[in-house]
Amino acid sequence: MELRNLTTFIHVTELGSFSKTAEMLEYSQSTISFQIKQLEEELGCLLFERINHTIKLTERGHQLLSYAHGVLALTEEFKDSLSGDSACSGRIHIVAPDSVCEELINAHYIDFHNRYPGISLKFTPADTSVMMEMLDRNEADLIITLDSHTYRNDYVIAKEEPLSLHFVASPRSPYAGKKHLSVQDIAGEPFVLTEYGQGYRRVLDKELAKRSLEIVPVLEIGRTDMITSVLSQSNMISFLPDFVTAARVAAGELCYLDVQDMELTIYKQLIYHKNKWLSRSMKACIDYLKQTQFSNGQSVVQ
Repeated sequence: MELRNLTTFIHVTELGSFSKTAEMLEYSQSTISFQIKQLEEELGCLLFERINHTIKLTERGHQLLSYAHGVLALTEEFKDSLSGDSACSGRIHIVAPDSVCEELINAHYIDFHNRYPGISLKFTPADTSVMMEMLDRNEADLIITLDSHTYRNDYVIAKEEPLSLHFVASPRSPYAGKKHLSVQDIAGEPFVLTEYGQGYRRVLDKELAKRSLEIVPVLEIGRTDMITSVLSQSNMISFLPDFVTAARVAAGELCYLDVQDMELTIYKQLIYHKNKWLSRSMKACIDYLKQTQFSNGQSVVQ
């Protein structure tokens, strides 16, 4: 049995398509079909039901999938052991919100590269639902969420911690320094928010809906550095995690509004799929992220 055929089989199950797998692996679609046919002939069973240009795993296909992941994990483990004490190398794809990608690159990437020059990183910004889809399709190695608490049996949470959020504005805002504000007091003001449906914006909108309130922003953008810049130059308001705004608040460029009837908590979670083989480079990346992105380096789920 050829390992490449097992690899192709796993990708087809994750992507649900022969053509998408061919595009991802840079093969022709006929090559993908041939590899799956080889596997089926070798095992003497049908792995996929093919109906009206759609494919679905058979019962035997589901059984093979867990074995395939195990075989490839053992193969990677053996390759990893052969490297001995050589430097970590490999390519890691991290998917996270814009604000996390910005912070990782601006504050930590050079240090990471100096420690692990053989590891190549790819950062992709996305909202939580897209991150999970990518993780399920093995298109992402690690995801970092800023959202309500996520737990699934097929995910491993390498680290998590709660994060607080505040309504934030310029010190020149008419609401700056006012005590005992309510959401109703500021709901009609001009807001700058991250895109609709993303992470903590979704958490905010759900809480507002419970109160029959709605905030319609005058500007929506994923870049939190741009949001804080706009706030510092205007009387607009936003709702952001404290790690995004803390530096500007400390510098006196922004201030937290004393809105007392809405205290929301989101979670920052570092997650990978339970079927993902943890190579030396993956372990190094996870350990680094735990040290730099969370308040301590202790994992919460093993």
